[in-house]
Amino acid sequence: MASAASLLALIDAAIEALLTGGAQQYSIGSRTVTKLDLKSLFEERRMLQQQVERESGSGGVTLGRLSRARR
Repeated sequence: MASAASLLALIDAAIEALLTGGAQQYSIGSRTVTKLDLKSLFEERRMLQQQVERESGSGGVTLGRLSRARR
């Protein structure tokens, strides 16, 4: 299975292709190919980016609660 980082690179390439004039849907003969829409690509990108950050130990937020010991 591909790593999150390599999938993220593929998603970025797909987003760039759509933004720079790539077709979202096209037909060749009797076959029609439909690519993912930008909304789906950006949602998948967000999830993959979070996974990459978790795996690399960068980014993300860790919340904790600190309290003083009562005397």
